[in-house]
Amino acid sequence: MEAPNENNHGLTEDKGSAGFSITPAIIGWGIAALVVAIISVTHNNSAMVLGAGLFAKFMAVLVGSVLGLGGALLGDAIRKFAHPDAVYTNGGIFSLIWIKVFWAMGPQVIGLIVGVMIGCGMVLR
Repeated sequence: MEAPNENNHGLTEDKGSAGFSITPAIIGWGIAALVVAIISVTHNNSAMVLGAGLFAKFMAVLVGSVLGLGGALLGDAIRKFAHPDAVYTNGGIFSLIWIKVFWAMGPQVIGLIVGVMIGCGMVLR
């Protein structure tokens, strides 16, 4: 068994424990998934949502936010894998800005929206 090490702040940490750490990015995407799930259930005028009861809508928000978070994390993994090292464009500065913004958060947003819609649709169907 390894002895605990001191980090730069004088706090001790155990290197032997392997676990899932919650980062601020995960918390942010979780909050975004919850907000998108609430908006998708409350501002939807389809018969599927209007005919659902309060408990079904609550479960749709819950499942939609969980799947939305999963979609955002999957999108982040895809972004990390497929992010290009260099970008060449003929479109000028605005095309370059669009490409940079897309690769900063585009796959995560796409995964978040798809996950929320699938989750809400599964519960309210």
